[in-house]
Amino acid sequence: MASSDDLLLPVPVPESLTATYLVPIVPPDAPVPDAREALDRLGDRLSQPVRDLAGQLLGSPLLTVQTRPIDQLPELPPDLLAAFGATGGQLARLRSAQRCVVVQASYRPGWPPAHEWGARAVGAALADALGVDLIDLFGLQFLDPPAALRSLPDADGRIRLVDWILVPYSPDDEGLWFTTKGLRRFGLLELQAQRVPPRYVRAWGAIMTGVGRRLLRIWTEALSEPDPPAFVQLPVQLAVTGHDIAVAYGNQDRHDSAGSALLRIALDPSTDPDADSFLTLGPPQPLTEADTGRYFAQVCGELFGAGQPEIHYARSSDAMAQAIATARRSLGEIRARFLADGLPGGGQLLVKYGLAAPDGHEYVWASVTGWPNPGRIVAASTVDAASDPTVRVGSPVVVDAADVVDWALLDDGRMAEGGWTEAVLDSGDRAGPAAG
Repeated sequence: MASSDDLLLPVPVPESLTATYLVPIVPPDAPVPDAREALDRLGDRLSQPVRDLAGQLLGSPLLTVQTRPIDQLPELPPDLLAAFGATGGQLARLRSAQRCVVVQASYRPGWPPAHEWGARAVGAALADALGVDLIDLFGLQFLDPPAALRSLPDADGRIRLVDWILVPYSPDDEGLWFTTKGLRRFGLLELQAQRVPPRYVRAWGAIMTGVGRRLLRIWTEALSEPDPPAFVQLPVQLAVTGHDIAVAYGNQDRHDSAGSALLRIALDPSTDPDADSFLTLGPPQPLTEADTGRYFAQVCGELFGAGQPEIHYARSSDAMAQAIATARRSLGEIRARFLADGLPGGGQLLVKYGLAAPDGHEYVWASVTGWPNPGRIVAASTVDAASDPTVRVGSPVVVDAADVVDWALLDDGRMAEGGWTEAVLDSGDRAGPAAG
């Protein structure tokens, strides 16, 4: 019989954590506002607890605000910024900036994560005053000030974990490889899951977020002791529930009737000191390759119901609405480039559009083959649509430009431009047009 120690996984606790936000100064000669005055101008857009916390940190060595020449900062890779949702306009403004405000805060692990709350609040206040977006250096993401402020705790200290972590995934020979990006903000190791069948991509992203929420609660409760431990003992066998997923998405009522699923957590330490170690999620017991696929189906069925579709029909969130608006504003420009053969060599232009479905719309991708006039796009479907049996992989489709919600330019199989709705979905906001 396994001892109690065999059922726990010791994870080291870092001594301190640091959050860094950058605010490009545009135009170059714009005066930098005072941080305290910028906080005050936010009014009730910032909850009082966060305002008090940010004010306390500003008056201590734990938080610094510095204006620095941008060429003295580490170069921000534009391809990664674009992959995490940066628009062409945001990248252009960053290139034009000569100076940048660097907001940095450090704090011990635990709850609240004062370094993140304080640095993001101050950075958002300065960005709001300057009329620009701020950059979350950890996530390599641009955040507009309203979105950054909404992600901060409300008056009751509640947040949505999906505003703080991403769940990117990539294909390999055995399925999809999922990771999280954001749990290290709180001192935890990031999660990973391997060999996930592609049909469970959306459900498994939600499950990863729910697991992150459950582990974060265990983590912060262990660190609330007067003498924080050097290691936190995480359970090897972890039950994730529909309630965990609901709370992570800021919806206490959703999934309340759903069940729970059991997963095993294993430590996957990196042999490279510069690479991340992971907590790997998998079946409670070793399984064959065939049984692994059934396990993923079982977990998704237990948490979402056996008939849970992989296509989500939902009203757009604020972030998704902004992503769609960004894509639509640039349709004319990408059409002109397509017609002028101005795409990178071998580049492939895709559009995401809506098909009528009983419960709303199904959103699917198609590869553009012709664009004879601004309102009519000739393409080939890249997926089998659930709502229209005539739309199959490779079948010709004619897309009304008014139905387009996103576009993406693939270069060597990599999303080089566009894909704004996908970036929102990958960041955890499922209230919008997921692709079928």
